[in-house]
Amino acid sequence: MGSPFSLKGMNPWLMGSLVGLGLLTLMVSLRQLTSPPASTPNPAISQTKPRPSEKISALGRLEPEGESIVLSGTPGERIGKLLVKEGDFVQPGQVLLYLDSYPERLAERNLAADQLAEAQKRLQAETQLGEAQIAEARSRLDQVTQPKLAQMRAQKATIQRIAAELASSQREYQRFRQLSQAGAISQQLLEDKELIVRSRTEELEAAQATLSQISNEEQTNAVNAQDQLRSAQANLSRSQAQILVNSTKRNLELAEARLQRTIIRSPRAGQILKIYTWAGEAIGTDGILQLGNTKQMYAVAEVYETDVPRIKVGQPALIKSPAFPQPISGQVAQVGLLIAKNDVIDTDPAAKTDVRVVEVKIRLDDSRIAAGLTNLQVEVVIDPSGEPS
Repeated sequence: MGSPFSLKGMNPWLMGSLVGLGLLTLMVSLRQLTSPPASTPNPAISQTKPRPSEKISALGRLEPEGESIVLSGTPGERIGKLLVKEGDFVQPGQVLLYLDSYPERLAERNLAADQLAEAQKRLQAETQLGEAQIAEARSRLDQVTQPKLAQMRAQKATIQRIAAELASSQREYQRFRQLSQAGAISQQLLEDKELIVRSRTEELEAAQATLSQISNEEQTNAVNAQDQLRSAQANLSRSQAQILVNSTKRNLELAEARLQRTIIRSPRAGQILKIYTWAGEAIGTDGILQLGNTKQMYAVAEVYETDVPRIKVGQPALIKSPAFPQPISGQVAQVGLLIAKNDVIDTDPAAKTDVRVVEVKIRLDDSRIAAGLTNLQVEVVIDPSGEPS
């Protein structure tokens, strides 16, 4: 029985048309199969533009407020007495330990303090003695000058009196001389008046000589007394200069500074997280102890640099860890300013270990659970769509 469709006897032109049409149909079908629909979005492009509401996840670690600090001292020096233990809470300025050199430095400080006290006492005694000598010299100056000044005033009054008497005698002598020339009086009476003038003149010269002598004595005594006063003042200055109070003060300050270096105090309030060097041991490269304010804990999340522009201070966040009975809420407190390589590595072997991240600090709303878990690795989920508080 023959086939219902046979190419035998078919027109060759018609046969070529059918073959060409079949090839065209096949090419269109293959093109539709290999080309995606025009309305289908490109997955690679859609993944590079996350939606604003998408939450940001990052690995992080727990740390106390202000980070934990390590207190240290001079390497190689030994711890003398340790006053705290791990877990203790301390206050700013509280003494944590004494170095082994503390007793020696304390003795040096006490010696310098005693030397200063002795120098101050000597200075006080020398000052009192010098001031007494100065007062005595001033008193002697008054004693030698005041009487002479009184004598000089009295002598000057005597000279004035004699000078007045001399002037009166001279006038009388001139009058009697004129009378003698007129023959009214005798020569003897004139000579008597002349004798009185010479007597008053000699008396005046003697009074002036006495005044000069008193004045010279007063000047000499005053010079001697002033020399004694200046000597007493110079002795006081010399005695004060020989007592080295200022340098003794500097020695005390130096001894006090050296003593304070042997006392390790807490720079701030916090909890003793770890003690690296115990009493009797020498301080090494690890320091002495680690301190942190665990009453307020933070999570430091390492956020990919591409997600940082979506993070704002005050946004809500959740901190998760198997060590927590439940996630701890928090808020973004600080967004870092530096881009660096990540420090917290995921346990997943396929995780990226060399990515560029920014540290974002999350303030925990409740630090009680995390207080004893400093450096714990946590997962931080930040909600950029949340309203900053």
